[in-house]
Formats: sequence, structure tokens, C-alpha cells
Amino acid sequence: MDITLRLAQQPEADALLGRSPLAALAGMLLDQQVPMEWAFSGPYTIALRLGRDDLDAHEIAAYEPEAFAALLSQKPAVHRYPGSMAKRLQQLCQYLVEHYDGDAAAVWEGVESGKELLTRLNELPGFGKQKAQIFLALLGKQFGVAPEGWREAAGPYGEQGCHRSVADITGPESLEQVRAYKQEAKRAAKKA
Repeated sequence: MDITLRLAQQPEADALLGRSPLAALAGMLLDQQVPMEWAFSGPYTIALRLGRDDLDAHEIAAYEPEAFAALLSQKPAVHRYPGSMAKRLQQLCQYLVEHYDGDAAAVWEGVESGKELLTRLNELPGFGKQKAQIFLALLGKQFGVAPEGWREAAGPYGEQGCHRSVADITGPESLEQVRAYKQEAKRAAKKA
């Protein structure tokens, strides 16, 4: 797998996301309550701080929790809530080790349907329905992971030509379109 992504808007961070299934999953996990670029550059920052060129689920799962939280808390912090995100990231990696021998790509490799893939993504710690649907859309739209029915399983995020989520970001222009969509959705929610 070596996909060209533009989620972090930083060449090195995007390159890691494009070649590392675990980095892509970790970026999606971190994508809450911070700008998307900050979330998706997090895996690269973590890899650098670990002295690695990729993330390893076994290493992160086994890392001493307070030390891992400190690693994410170093300035600049990986997330607005580095302690809780360190814990969530470790839970995700522990789950991957227990269920997929630490191989993040095994979550989607060989799935028969979009429904099955959505179920697998929903089972991941830190992935609710919306996050699972967005990641499913990202896999389908940018990673070429397109089991039968993936667009339907991804819900509105699977629609072609929309700019709803990180799944639709291919550069600075589409990032701004997604950001505008999210701001409009927030305004509509406040009015309702």
C-alpha cells in the first residue's frame, strides 16, 4: 500500500498515512475536537518521537501508559487531550494485537461486503458509527478498498462528489470545502 494522501497537508505526515494502515487508523482515531490536519499529522509526530519510520501496534500496545501519555504530551502536543488520546490509541493497538495480530490492514483485507467492513470498524475501540462510516468512505474513496455495498455502508460519507469528511480531502481546496460543510452543519445544528 502506497497511496498519495493530503489529509495532514504535510508531505512527510501524508506519506506515512499513505503507506501505513495503522497510521491511517490512528489519524482517524485522533480526528475529534482538533483540526483535521492536526489529527492526521499526529501519527507522524508519534513515529518521530518513538524514533521510527512507522507505527507498530505491538510496540504501542505494550508501551508503559504514563510514558506513552507523556510522549503525546510533549510540546507541541499530539492532540488537545493528549492523555486521553494516548489511552485510546493504546486501546486500539491492544485490540489490533488481540484480534488481528497487530496488522491494521487485516481489519479490511478480505472483507466480503461494506456491511461486514462497517461492523469490523465499529468494533474498534474509539470508533463509533460516524467515525467508522467516515473511515470506510476514506478506504473506499482513496485507498481503493471497495467491497460490495461499501458506499451504502458508509452512509452519506460514501456519496460521490460530496465534501462532507476527511474521506473527501484531496488537497487544500477540498479541505476548505469540507471545513465549510462542517461549519454549515454546526450552524444548522445550533438553529435546530
